[in-house]
Amino acid sequence: MPDLANERVDHRFKALPPDAEGLTVGELAAQRRNLFTGGFTTPVLALSAESVEHNLRLLETYAERHGLAFAPHGKTSMAPQLFDRQLAHGAWGITAAVPHQARVYRAHGIARIFLANELVDAVALRWLAAELDADPGFRFVCYVDSARGVELMDEALSAAGATRPVDVVVELGAGEGARTGARTEADCAAVADAVAASGTLRLVGVAGYEGEVPDADGERVRTWLRRLTALAARFDAAGRFDPAIGEIVVSAGGSAWFDAVAEVFSEVPALSLPVLRLLRSGAYVSHDDGHYRKLTPFNRVPDEGALEPAFRLWSQVVSRPTPEQAFTNAGKRDAAHDLHLPEAQVVRDGRTGEIRPADGITVTGLSDQHAWVRTGEGAALEVGDWLGMGLSHPCTAFDKWQLIPLVEADGTVVDYVRTFF
Repeated sequence: MPDLANERVDHRFKALPPDAEGLTVGELAAQRRNLFTGGFTTPVLALSAESVEHNLRLLETYAERHGLAFAPHGKTSMAPQLFDRQLAHGAWGITAAVPHQARVYRAHGIARIFLANELVDAVALRWLAAELDADPGFRFVCYVDSARGVELMDEALSAAGATRPVDVVVELGAGEGARTGARTEADCAAVADAVAASGTLRLVGVAGYEGEVPDADGERVRTWLRRLTALAARFDAAGRFDPAIGEIVVSAGGSAWFDAVAEVFSEVPALSLPVLRLLRSGAYVSHDDGHYRKLTPFNRVPDEGALEPAFRLWSQVVSRPTPEQAFTNAGKRDAAHDLHLPEAQVVRDGRTGEIRPADGITVTGLSDQHAWVRTGEGAALEVGDWLGMGLSHPCTAFDKWQLIPLVEADGTVVDYVRTFF
């Protein structure tokens, strides 16, 4: 397993202090430098240490309260340090989307991986067969949603001489016009038949993604989730699950509807085996100041807690050409921008170091390396000030930074989060 603390700090990592060149990440973290006065250059993305810890604890408590197992989607952060903390906070395993992500997880010792996709790449399947054969403790589950996919998997695994079957769950599509998944229960049954006829796959459950339900609202999402749980019961009644699997997997759950998942999964009737009710939400670890701030289920169930946005992107005002316009040095290379523009939140005064609200200041656009900022009448902002911005959509914020300072409320950097995209 790679020792991330012993990686050397150098020019590969944006924003880190130039005088830290040659230190290990662990040595730099031990110095507990201040984000603002410790030699960091702008732009610099920071994660709030307190908010990350709060969010980890909140989802752990939520899953326990609702009887859910939890495999957070690792594509959000691709940060093994955060995976380790998620596992320490009760996660069953980590979800992946593509083979590369699964390889990163295995390189860092993740013992349970749920791949929320049909895996038909022969090279990746050969790698998977070797991983399963080499480690009896490794648990892997992935989607299947077509007879052709099952055929390709079986061919590749057979050619690889796989000795352990690959556990699969039939993916039920979320409706016409949705993303992947078999569209009807009859289609799902045909896929299950193909799995039963293969020599290398083992059916262990059903799964899907309710976030793709067309025109999603609470009623439509719950209706689809009940189709999913009914499919599991139907498969079980038909004797499709070998008792040797030990448990039946029923999995769903993005970051927008996990309250509906918790409700409907609590209704699953007794089956012939215990049921692993597996939630896969991933964005919670950092939350955000846009997309998920609006969509989080905790808005509907506020008595169960609230997530905290953990990201803040700090950039510096490099031009103030007019009283109504300013430019900072963070752009599309640094900030998530696929769903919303960054949100101006605070200003750190370049002269005094005082931090004040970003009143009258709005980010109106991004170039590759600049944020376009509109300033209202009386807005206090000058060249040299630092502008702290909240970001929307963590999945496209983490991937722009390889080493992210983890910062306490007083500005002390206590660690650095390494990402692998």
